[in-house]
Amino acid sequence: MAELGSKGVTAGKIASNVQKKLTRAQEKVLQKLGKADETKDEQFEQCVQNFNKQLSEGTRLQKDLRTYLASVKAMHEASKKLTECLQEVYEPDWPGRDDTNKIAENNDLLWTDFHQKLVDQALLTMDTYLGQFPDIKSRIAKRGRKLVDYDSARHHFEALQTAKKKDETKIAKAEEELVKAQKVFEEMNVDLQEELPSLWNSRVGFYVNTFQSIAGLEENFHKEMSKLNQNLHDVLLGLDKQYSGNAFPVKAQPSDSTPAKANKSPSPPPDGSPITSPETKTVNHELEPSTLEAPGASIPKSPSQSSLPAVVVETFPATVNGTVEGGASSERADMPPGFLFKVQAMHDYTATDSDELQLKAGDVVLVIPFENPEEQDEGWLMGVKESDWIQRKELDQCRGVFPENFTERVQ
Repeated sequence: MAELGSKGVTAGKIASNVQKKLTRAQEKVLQKLGKADETKDEQFEQCVQNFNKQLSEGTRLQKDLRTYLASVKAMHEASKKLTECLQEVYEPDWPGRDDTNKIAENNDLLWTDFHQKLVDQALLTMDTYLGQFPDIKSRIAKRGRKLVDYDSARHHFEALQTAKKKDETKIAKAEEELVKAQKVFEEMNVDLQEELPSLWNSRVGFYVNTFQSIAGLEENFHKEMSKLNQNLHDVLLGLDKQYSGNAFPVKAQPSDSTPAKANKSPSPPPDGSPITSPETKTVNHELEPSTLEAPGASIPKSPSQSSLPAVVVETFPATVNGTVEGGASSERADMPPGFLFKVQAMHDYTATDSDELQLKAGDVVLVIPFENPEEQDEGWLMGVKESDWIQRKELDQCRGVFPENFTERVQ
């Protein structure tokens, strides 16, 4: 019997819920058709809009914060592998071996601490902040349903009152249902009217605290990391001093991001001089004194050859695809690696690509070979301005290509 009674209660509750849903659906249809008025609260609707915006912004912030944390973790792993590599290549008899191990250990601890504090002070706070939204969102939806119930009860009561044939019993019951529906709705409405503005205003303090925490943690992390990097720098400096006689010169390699100037011809100079192309040739002239002293001689001499006897064999290595063909190497200590010869700009040249040299008439350029001969195009040379080289600028930063026909060779 108890089981039958329980089933009866359950069935009755289900039937009541179904009836409520039908009544609400009917009320909404009538409201949309304009056959029934709808209780409006513009102030509350504005609060709901603010709530939805706040939830959307918070959800996005949470997502981006998780992405940031994943990036920190990835950087930690990359940094850890890099320090492990240093430990492997750092030989046991080198000075500072123990220091590098300690630096690597502290580096790992610093990254771990940074990540954990971001989780504790930012992500968990973010999760707590967003944790209150689902309940409020559910209550807003429930308030909407109770408002429909209130409107439905109000319309039903009004319809019974205006009916031609009045039934006082039904009117009394309808009034009772109206009072009950109004009370339930107003209780929920009052609570939300207080909570939503307060929640909206809380976002400012939350954003301030969250980003202040992240900024503070980043600042401390980079300060400590800077100290470790300085320590590592000092250790490596000591190693360099001990083995300074075994310095290894590193030649700069062309960047993969620098596009080759395929099939590009240099522009003619401003005076309309014909475009000249570098030719593959080796010039070996056995010169007589009269030839060397003849005015207008077309073969220039290098400074090192000006004091040679009158009869010499003067060899000028020709360049083929940026390499020296024939003759001795012209590389000197005071010149860039692979120095070939000097040219002087006869006209201004405006660079059109990041890998080109900007030239002014009179600029002296030290010509050097291309790292990859296949990148040299006809009519173009690779070089570095003599003024930049004298200032000891990095070769990678100041070298570039330029049209040969804008220049002429100098001794």
